[in-house]
Amino acid sequence: MKKIGLLSDTHGYLPGKAHSFLADCDEIWHAGDIGDLETAKALASLKPLRAVYGNIDGTGIRSFYPLYQEFTCEKVKVLIIHIGGYPGKYSREARELIDRIKPKLFISGHSHILKVMNDHKNGLLHINPGAAGKSGFHQISTIVRFIIDDENIRDLEILEIPK
Repeated sequence: MKKIGLLSDTHGYLPGKAHSFLADCDEIWHAGDIGDLETAKALASLKPLRAVYGNIDGTGIRSFYPLYQEFTCEKVKVLIIHIGGYPGKYSREARELIDRIKPKLFISGHSHILKVMNDHKNGLLHINPGAAGKSGFHQISTIVRFIIDDENIRDLEILEIPK
């Protein structure tokens, strides 16, 4: 069993409440637009960090983190990419990766809109954790936490921080 902390679109800013919310997680996953290496280092100092780069991330971030990540956590195949869309409206690149990798959990960021949706057609759960940072149109910053236990994804929690 692993407890996962999931965030996206920090844009170089990590809310103070993030530290306590992520403290009891086993891993932290970041779905892109990290903003700078200092933010990535701050997250990695809390727990092991898996991340992808986003469209605003420069060469420093891109040299450390890939465009997408595919891996297995417990018995759940995971795919993370920054610009991925959502069920029925995936980006072309996400659609190709989903068809090839066949994840059970698909994570993307970019929209700054928190979404958790089942994709019955592809047999996966899609999570977009919204935006944890201050930059963007969102009025509430969000971070997600959940448990992966064997092949089950459960106990999803959301931290909401007014901007």
